Amino acid sequence: MTDTPTVHAEPTPPNTPDPAGPDRPELRKAVEEVVARGFAGFQLRVHDEQGAWTGSAGVRELGGTEEPPTDGHFWIGSTTKTFVATLVLLLVADGLIGLDDPVADRLPAFGLDGRITVRMLLQHTSGLYNYTGELEPDGTMVLGIDAVGEVWARNRFRSYRPEELVWFSLERPARFEPGADWSYSNTNYTLAVLLIEEVTGRTYAEEMRRRILDPLGLSGTAVPGDSPDLPAPHAHGYLSYEADGERTTVDVTRQNLSLLVGAGDMYSTTRDLHLFFSALLGGGLLPEPLLEQMCDPHPKIGYGLGLFVQDLGPDRGTVLHHNGSPPGGYGALMVASPDGSTTLTASLTMGDADIDPAQVFPGVLDLLFTAVFPAGRA
Repeated sequence: MTDTPTVHAEPTPPNTPDPAGPDRPELRKAVEEVVARGFAGFQLRVHDEQGAWTGSAGVRELGGTEEPPTDGHFWIGSTTKTFVATLVLLLVADGLIGLDDPVADRLPAFGLDGRITVRMLLQHTSGLYNYTGELEPDGTMVLGIDAVGEVWARNRFRSYRPEELVWFSLERPARFEPGADWSYSNTNYTLAVLLIEEVTGRTYAEEMRRRILDPLGLSGTAVPGDSPDLPAPHAHGYLSYEADGERTTVDVTRQNLSLLVGAGDMYSTTRDLHLFFSALLGGGLLPEPLLEQMCDPHPKIGYGLGLFVQDLGPDRGTVLHHNGSPPGGYGALMVASPDGSTTLTASLTMGDADIDPAQVFPGVLDLLFTAVFPAGRA
């Protein structure tokens, strides 16, 4: 047993220039089409056999004309889960915990069902209620802790403790028996953070930094805790909602994401997401047996341990991804081929257009997947 990081990837010095790549008109067109669908701004990074390419379109800030920076920071939302899952698996690799260990043995204060394992947290098969809300079988959304719309915007600087989020979940009935089904729940990853802290004796932010961020040279990525500040450079993100019969748009660039501890509370850059995901899938972070388990999808939804596995069709092969969006303002994309040799990392920023991101997002993904993972690559 060891308590030393097991990362084997070569760190990349910060701010190292990308190798010059060819002009990519198909990627430039895709970037412009994304913005045309109603987003304020978009920055895209692609690494593949043609080299590295970055581009952006739209505006950095409403009312301005400057495009979003291609090296800008952004809130990554649920893309955080892939980082957290990797961190837990590093602890497994070091023998500090087992994937099939009962979580209740390490976190007895919550009175968790003794059948819930570490693996179930990472794969969303615990059955625990999602503290940000649940989608009922009839399509009705039952809201949880204030995480959407005007209420969230007005309270976006509030600080939450992870224990508070977990107790909110446990006061509500479980969705199903542990291991019996699959249901996406932020509660799982907040518990994973508490597990990391219990096992290591360090904070989640410290352990993330020493085991993943520093070894890989991810200088633009952090777990900010209660801090609402997004480092420069960055594009601004906005939230629009109806209030008193009028549409209101609020700049939500500054937001306290302790609301989503371990489930969606990190910020990053497209470069850092590329470095992380390519190192992970290329075998530079985890032993092969653990990486294989991470990428082994649940049959119901195609979710492994902290990432989605998606088949694009017989001519296009498989991609792995975990995209994300905090409660307002931003969206993050992190997509790669199974070996990490082709990556797509991006950030969307919302503006004042009257669009439903949940409705527009699938079309954006299809557009980008077609441009970066075209037919004939399988």
